[in-house]
Parts: sequence; structure tokens; C-alpha cells
Amino acid sequence: MGLAGVEGVVGVMGSQELKNVASMFSDGDWVESKDQDPEGSVRLIQLADIGDGVFIDKSKRFMNIETAKRLNCTFLNKNDILIARMPDPLGRCCLFPFDEREKYVTVVDIAILRVLDSYSKSYLQYMINTPQVRHDIEGQTTGTTRKRITRKKLEKLKIPLPPLAEQQKIAAILDAADQLRQKNQQLIDHYSQLSQSLFLEMFGDPVTNPKGWDSLCLEGMLEFLTSGSRGWAKYYSENGDLFLRIQNVGKNKLILDDVAYVQPPDSAEAKRTIVNAGDILLSITADLGRTAVIPENIGKAYINQHLAIIRLKDKYDPYYVSEYISSVGGERQFSKLDKGGVKAGLNFTDIKSLNILNPPIERQKQYLERVQKIQAQKQQAQASLEKSEALFNSLLQRAFKGELTSNKARAA
Repeated sequence: MGLAGVEGVVGVMGSQELKNVASMFSDGDWVESKDQDPEGSVRLIQLADIGDGVFIDKSKRFMNIETAKRLNCTFLNKNDILIARMPDPLGRCCLFPFDEREKYVTVVDIAILRVLDSYSKSYLQYMINTPQVRHDIEGQTTGTTRKRITRKKLEKLKIPLPPLAEQQKIAAILDAADQLRQKNQQLIDHYSQLSQSLFLEMFGDPVTNPKGWDSLCLEGMLEFLTSGSRGWAKYYSENGDLFLRIQNVGKNKLILDDVAYVQPPDSAEAKRTIVNAGDILLSITADLGRTAVIPENIGKAYINQHLAIIRLKDKYDPYYVSEYISSVGGERQFSKLDKGGVKAGLNFTDIKSLNILNPPIERQKQYLERVQKIQAQKQQAQASLEKSEALFNSLLQRAFKGELTSNKARAA
């Protein structure tokens, strides 16, 4: 069903507790490490597989069929609703997409809702993922360090339930909106992969170096190196200059959807930690080696103690170096420096010791030009994704309130 011409009118509809729409509502299975078998034929679905309305298909743990039957595991059916009883976010759910009997079970922290045929499974999973139901779930949680919700409390959650025909119509509208945002996300993922492929095409495998490029220690490429300051919480403000933290640095990308602001002091320390366009930011604690290049026109921005500023000499290109540090070649070096997770973080000696392949600067600049074209297309796709996300969320809100479908649909 297309999205054009959707009419909205306020309507009144009843609600039901989840337990009343279920032919089965159970917890997943308690499967210990000793029960698992990497050569087994039964997949163990985990929390990492559960997204907001999408099955992520990420985990790769297995057990054999004999063990699953001995433990009396619940085998999943296609379109079972899987609900995460732990964050993040807690209460997210999706439809199980596969139709292979006795092939899949779940861990105990995933609830399995098997819906009666008289209700729309797709409609129900959309309603469970609404902000209103998430709010209800949040109010029913237990625990402090790791919140969770029991299946008994999930059973009592109330979901608005119009007649089946209307559930199906609402689900069809939301399906169309969801497919639109998924296509936009897939396009963004494509552009990200394209950038990585371009790097390999132009420079070769950074580990084996098949093109035979010379290499340099990062120390010889540096104009300036510093890390951020501690104790800036007292300068936090609702507005002001950007304060970049480790969550703002991804894998060769700057992430600005969760930023802090500061009113910085007029001090030498503040001047030392202000960023310039073209600086490379490097994560030096926790997840070591994430990078991002500071773009033009970002305005004043400072970094905290979990990041370092790498400022290169003019004859080296920061976008190439950032991509190299994020590549497998960089990752292997960080793994050695991290010494099996014992090391608390990177110091300046560690950073300076990084070995960087150094192809001709002309090729580095050519790489930048091509990446910028890809990034421009990616930004257009990102804008489309934001619009499709806003549309989907608006439709979801209207569906929960009974405002999505038309008068004619209600009368049908």
C-alpha cells in the first residue's frame, strides 16, 4: 500500500493486555556455555539480534538438536514476536523472519509472543515499539545497573486493538513507511562500503601492502599532538561551543547527534584543546583507534580527555591518514598496543609509534576528492532517511492514538 493520500481522523478503539492476544507467551531458554556447540544445527538467538522492528541477524551461537530437546527449549516459529527484556533499548521487539522448524531458540532474556490468528502480528509489533508502550515498560522495570522487565509484567501491557481488518490496514501503511526508511538506510550503508572499497582500490591492502608504498611513523608526520582536558563538567552549558567526547567519534566519521556544549574558560588549557579544520580526532581510551576528521565551518569545538588531536604537516592528507588508522592496518597496531585489554589507554609514545603507509600526496588528494563526492551523495541519502524516519514516527504515533485510518476504513 502506498503512503500518498492517507487520511487521519480521531477514533476510539479498545485495548487488550498482551497475554490476551497470545497463543503462547514464554521466556526464552536458559542455555549455559556448556550447552552450546559451534558445530550444532540450532541457532541461539540473542539480545544483539533484536532491533526496533527489525531482526538484525547478528549473533552466531549454536547448540545441537539433542541438547535443545533435552533442555525442553522452545523452538521459534516464523512471525513470533521477540521482545528484549533487557536494554538497549529495553522492550524493543521484532518479528522472527525465518520459517525453519527446530532450527532456532532464544536466550532467557528474550520473551517469545506467539500471536493468535485473530490478530495482526505486524500491527502488534509496531504497537509494542511505540514510545507510549516503551514508557509503560520503563515504569515496570527492575534493577539499577542493568534494568530488565519480567515476562509477567510484559503480559499486562495494554495495546490499542481496533478490528482485525483495521489492524491489517494500519500495518500495511506502517510497512510501506518502514520499507522506505530501510531503503534509505541501505543506501547510506552502500556509500559507507563504497568509501572503504575505494580505499582498498587506490591503496591496496594496508596489512600486506601489495603496492609497495613507503611507510612512516606518525611522529614524523605530526605538526601537533595533544589530548583533552579533565574536569570540564563545570563548564557545561545548554549552548555555547561544542565539546566533543568519545561518543562523537566513530570509525573515520564524526557523529554529532549527541553533543555537549561548554562555556570554556579563557585559559591556555582551553586554547590547547581547541580543534582546527583538518585535525584528526583519535579515541585513546576504551574502544581505541576510532577516528574522525574535523570539517570546515564546524565552529569552535573542544575535546575531552578521552580524545587526542592529531594535526599533520601540510604535505600529508588527514582524510587518508584517518582512513588508514581506521583500517585493518591500524586496528592490528592498536590491538598490539592494547596488550590484550590490560592497557588503560594510549599515551603519546603509542600514538607517535603508529606506522602509516605513505603513498604519493597526489594520490591521497585524489582519494579525498573522490571520497567527498561519495560523502555528498551520502549526505543526500541521510537527509532522505531523516525525512522517512520522521514520517514513520508520525504515522506510528497516529496509529497508536487511533488517528491513522479513514472513516470509510472504520465503517468497513
